[in-house]
Amino acid sequence: MSNKNIENSSHAEFQRKHMGLRAKNAVSNTVIYVVLIIMTIIWLFPFFCILCESFRMESTGQVGYIFPKQWGFGNYIKLWTETGFSKWYLNTLLMALVVAVVQTIIVLAMSYTLSRLRFKGRKGLMNFMLVLGMFPGFLTMIVLYTVLKDLGLTGEHAVPGLILVYVASSGMGYYVSKGFFDTLPRSLDEAARVDGATRFQVFYKVILPLSKPIIIYTILVAFMAPWGDFIFAKYIGRTSQDGWNVAVGLKYWIDSKTLHDTNYTMFCAGGVCVALPVTILFMLLQRYYVEGVTGGAVKG
Repeated sequence: MSNKNIENSSHAEFQRKHMGLRAKNAVSNTVIYVVLIIMTIIWLFPFFCILCESFRMESTGQVGYIFPKQWGFGNYIKLWTETGFSKWYLNTLLMALVVAVVQTIIVLAMSYTLSRLRFKGRKGLMNFMLVLGMFPGFLTMIVLYTVLKDLGLTGEHAVPGLILVYVASSGMGYYVSKGFFDTLPRSLDEAARVDGATRFQVFYKVILPLSKPIIIYTILVAFMAPWGDFIFAKYIGRTSQDGWNVAVGLKYWIDSKTLHDTNYTMFCAGGVCVALPVTILFMLLQRYYVEGVTGGAVKG
């Protein structure tokens, strides 16, 4: 067989293998996309039902169908004008914003310190915080409630008390942020220090501008904690509706049969109002969120 025939045969065999591989990948990708679409539909279906229920006007209780017979914004109008939802929403938003700012500052400062500085007891401190973080926070609820009650930070004054609790142990959440800082070259710090920069200037002017993904990740995580908290918020603010957050307030509406029948559609409208800000934030910042998680997932 001539060299030309051999080359033609090899080329034809390569094309067959290439086409077979492309067909196999196409089938595999199709199956994966179909499975993901089915999972997405299953996951989003309850939210779609809640959204439809929030616009239902013909009745205020639960019904056996999904699409309303009469659509309208009456539930949202009544939610914000005739109930205490606006107060609960403001409480939750205030806590989430304050905690997001303060906790982010504490976490980033702690993470940078543990990543860059070497001091006696550093490893022991990290191990201690790691072990301490394994215990669920609700184990300390009774003690914390007693302390906050003595300080007058329960009931109608539960908002500052909850903020204090949320930010008190912020430094223990250093793991992901420290892993991200470990990936940044130490030569950046050394060069800035040679030029006369202080530790704070290195952190503020050199490291933070390079750390947008982990900053946004930390802000989102800190924002979500008070936004979705129910157990501790219920325990601290149980004596007064003025100290409730949206989770406690919405749960109150469906606690009894009477409230459940009269406020179910408003409950769905409230759920939509609670989910909307978080959904928008994640949609706008999901790229940075993923980069922060993957960038901090290193051994340090």
